[in-house]
Amino acid sequence: MGGRKSNAGQRPSARQMLAKELARLREESGKSLATLGEETTYDRAYLHKLETGARVGSPEVITALSAVYGVGEQLLMLWQLARQDAFADKYKRFMQLEARATVRYTYSAGAIHGLLQTEGYAREVFEATRPRDEHEMSEEIAARLGRQELLQRENAPHFRAILDESVLRRKARDPKEWTRQLEHLLEASQLPNVTLQVLPFNAGPHGLMGTSVTILWLPDGKAVAYTEHAHSGELIEDPSEVEKLRLSYDLIRDLALSPRDSVAFIERLIEEYTPCAPDPT
Repeated sequence: MGGRKSNAGQRPSARQMLAKELARLREESGKSLATLGEETTYDRAYLHKLETGARVGSPEVITALSAVYGVGEQLLMLWQLARQDAFADKYKRFMQLEARATVRYTYSAGAIHGLLQTEGYAREVFEATRPRDEHEMSEEIAARLGRQELLQRENAPHFRAILDESVLRRKARDPKEWTRQLEHLLEASQLPNVTLQVLPFNAGPHGLMGTSVTILWLPDGKAVAYTEHAHSGELIEDPSEVEKLRLSYDLIRDLALSPRDSVAFIERLIEEYTPCAPDPT
């Protein structure tokens, strides 16, 4: 008779730990899912998915649950670890590397880079990619915005972001949200570790057309790259392939507007897109 397969030695994920802790807290409280739903305003089916690990949750629902259980920031801290599981495995490796990077170069060909997005703009991007329910979207937006702490942490990496002009011409559907997004770019450009540039249409064809690229430099001097297309992404660690992307990046950096001219370009866009106030006369 075969023995039961043991899970000994397997490290539980933070996502599993969060689910078990939520289930434990509710069991100890003696509350039913229905009662918990009434107290948090979240439906019982969604709360059940959190307790089984089928969903990670958003900061809002975790904050609501923390208030009900009276556990302070404990759950939110655990959620911050668990949210890493919301990303596909191929992207987790990249996230581990980006947390260590000292220098980060990006070129955005389709949308404003995630580290520079406002919540409203991020929501429109997610809505356009594929259908999902509100809870799932909230989780993904929270995960994306949470990564922005990379730019303002202690010893934050130097971040050079080149935005294709097409990214800035494809405005959000909500005019006010688009203005907020452009203003957010200007605010980010003022950070001491951020360099923002715009690659104008008149720069002509180049080697990264249609491809968004991130290049990371690690403390040991090694460089890795991540390329993204509409529905796929690839982590590249082969030195020769990374070097080809770096050379292509250097070329478009030379074609891009200077940081000062790029800020002026975005300021002009804000003037163009901001609705004029009606004449009182």
